[in-house]
Amino acid sequence: QVQLVESGGGLVQTGGSLRLSCAGSGRSFSDYAMGWFRQAPGKERAFVANMNWSGDRARYSDSVKGRFTISRDNAKNTVYLQMTSLKPEDTAVYYCAATTTTYSGRLHLPELYDYWGQGTQVTVSS
Repeated sequence: QVQLVESGGGLVQTGGSLRLSCAGSGRSFSDYAMGWFRQAPGKERAFVANMNWSGDRARYSDSVKGRFTISRDNAKNTVYLQMTSLKPEDTAVYYCAATTTTYSGRLHLPELYDYWGQGTQVTVSS
């Protein structure tokens, strides 16, 4: 199994940027496809972005496409989410997750992920 710890959240103004990090420990990090999800108060957990084990394939939700970039460094056991042009509606707790499921278009589904971090709060002020 793998343990995941997110960091990098905080308070930022509309139009600002943040970079989230998710550090993994335990089983080989490169065994996993990785995803970022977010959950706003009163809403279900929603897909943000994911990436395959080697880092050459990625997908994004329509709401963040062109603004957010997922990347990973398997040598550092870390996946990143670079967020730019932030909007108030991006305010949420952001979670990273890991899955051994073969990378596919179905990996926007949170139930396909095996391991989750504790989350990091991102607040975008208007």
